[in-house]
Amino acid sequence: MSRRTLPLLGHLLSRSRFTRSVTYMPRPGDGAPRAVTLIPGDGVGPLVTGAVEQVMEAMHAPVYFEKYEVHGDMKSVPPEVIESIKKNKVCLKGGLKTPVGGGVSSLNVLLRKELDLYASLVHCFNLEGLPTRHENVNIVVIRENTEGEYSGLEHEVVPGVVESLKVITKFCSERIAKYAFEYAYLNNRKKVTAVHKANIMKLADGLFLESCREVASKYRSIQYNEMIVDNCSMQLVSKPEQFDVMVTPNLYGNLVANTAAGIAGGTGVMPGGNVGADHAIFEQGASAGNVGNENLVEQKKANPVALLLSSAMMLRHLQFPSFADRLETAVKRVIAEGKYRTKDLGGDSTTQEVVDAVIANLD
Repeated sequence: MSRRTLPLLGHLLSRSRFTRSVTYMPRPGDGAPRAVTLIPGDGVGPLVTGAVEQVMEAMHAPVYFEKYEVHGDMKSVPPEVIESIKKNKVCLKGGLKTPVGGGVSSLNVLLRKELDLYASLVHCFNLEGLPTRHENVNIVVIRENTEGEYSGLEHEVVPGVVESLKVITKFCSERIAKYAFEYAYLNNRKKVTAVHKANIMKLADGLFLESCREVASKYRSIQYNEMIVDNCSMQLVSKPEQFDVMVTPNLYGNLVANTAAGIAGGTGVMPGGNVGADHAIFEQGASAGNVGNENLVEQKKANPVALLLSSAMMLRHLQFPSFADRLETAVKRVIAEGKYRTKDLGGDSTTQEVVDAVIANLD
């Protein structure tokens, strides 16, 4: 062997020595299949949840689904669905269409309140092979899910005058702040930004900020800053790479998460979920477009990527990390290759073609 090859060989050996990660050691019984409540939902929901079912079966993932029909025009969520989620602790859900006006409550909001899913998490990040205006976007939006403008406290004072109440409490503000900082701490995130409008809503958003500051003081290793929501919107579209973890009241978080998703590649590729102390529901991260339109349903060209990545989040939540890694890696390979993409990503593939490509890329 020549002298020139020895340093190269040594370099390769030194690299290979550190490529294998420390193994995951499960507890006895952790491999037992877990039941997951499945709500296909409305519009493209059955298409994308069906995609997840196919991929889970191809991976032989240790989950099985209890499927229930729930639709956004129902007056309430059937009791058996709530019982299933409470029993299984985990649910995977397609979009539920909320009618505009007409006095019909949002079943999405009802589910969050019934199960106390107080934290919504949306992960917005660049995907290799998917060009966007901005690079180095990796934002996690954590939104309070149970109060604020979505409290549902509206009434007509007199004909032609409607009063809608925004409710902010110390308890809910503190626990969402704790969740945001805990998430940052456990995921090696460096900064948490609280988004607010306390310059105008001095009492309500002031209480939210006060709670965030108190929690921030206990996490000295994590940088904390605050940003007014209108400035935040401008900063998101001009310099999104400055954001890491964002914690927000209910309404602002909905707007910020959808904006961040659009910047990073679109709502069709951003995963997310809603979590509380005892239960979790995983769904497409950004709500815009999660039901789709009739053309997508008829042509069967809905993008399944967001829900597939949300399913990877679900698998990690269930303590099946290797299955989560396999699924996430396969999805990212398909995106990077660029051969199979739905219309929202500049392609013309069907949902099934994307699913087949993901399955083909599973390790």
